[in-house]
Amino acid sequence: MKDTFLQDIVEHLNQNPKKLPSKYFYNQKGSKLFQMIMDMPEYYLTNSEFEILETQSEDIYHSIDSSKKYEIVEFGAGDGSKTKLLLKEFLKHQPDLIYSPIDISKSALDGLVNSFKSELPNLNVNPINDVYFSALESLSEKNTTKIVLFLGSNIGNFKDEQELDFLRAISRNLTTDDFLYIGFDLRKDPNVILDAYNDRTGITAEFNLNLLQRINNELGGNFDLNKFKHYPTYDPITGEAKSYLISMAEQKVKIGEHEFHFDYAEPIFMEVSKKYTEEQIDELAANTGFKKVKNFYDCRHFFTDSLWVVT
Repeated sequence: MKDTFLQDIVEHLNQNPKKLPSKYFYNQKGSKLFQMIMDMPEYYLTNSEFEILETQSEDIYHSIDSSKKYEIVEFGAGDGSKTKLLLKEFLKHQPDLIYSPIDISKSALDGLVNSFKSELPNLNVNPINDVYFSALESLSEKNTTKIVLFLGSNIGNFKDEQELDFLRAISRNLTTDDFLYIGFDLRKDPNVILDAYNDRTGITAEFNLNLLQRINNELGGNFDLNKFKHYPTYDPITGEAKSYLISMAEQKVKIGEHEFHFDYAEPIFMEVSKKYTEEQIDELAANTGFKKVKNFYDCRHFFTDSLWVVT
């Protein structure tokens, strides 16, 4: 695992412009910082989706064919707090409901299963420690209609072609009349978006800088965190919010045997989070093997969970 981490970091820092893979944000400290981000007043995304699931789960259930037996499959469930709201509604109607969370982290799955056993003891939980599409393929033989959950705004972290490829891979691994329930952050006042990625207390900055600290701790790096500055941007034309770390000095950084030169003001690209229009959501569904059934919105129309069916 360490070799893969090192290889990925070296490969991305040798690119022009320099990059760091966002999948490595979530070590123990990074995960704790992200939980803090989700609790920030500026970070509207979590509360918006929580509101949708808390107030509209009954409507979501009645938007599908309730005569079928369902299996809810979730990509990256996190702590499951939002998912429980939807599962409780489904269990009212389908006490034999199967819930299959998929995660590459066994420890994350174990924690999730323990939490669900405590709060939803009657739920049939089928944890799958695997990558998403391998797990979906293994589930295809079951005699159930699938509802795949991809909550949060995670789809916005893909670049355009990756986004299409990912959604097409989901539809290929499902069958006609299976569903995808997917979260999208919507376009809005650019200042509201920027504040979500640049809070006044500096938690988002610490979250990004923590990856440099992780490289120091685990790969023998010598990043001076005081010489890098968190810089978020938002482009209202593309809808892309991007995060960078900016080198505040000309400097050299070593990671083991590898050395990297940074110019003054040189950026490291960290992450993209795309914001969508309703028309883009419809086009995405149509171009990836789905048809939109219905969008569910929070009261401010900041966020939507979109229900799609495989065509």
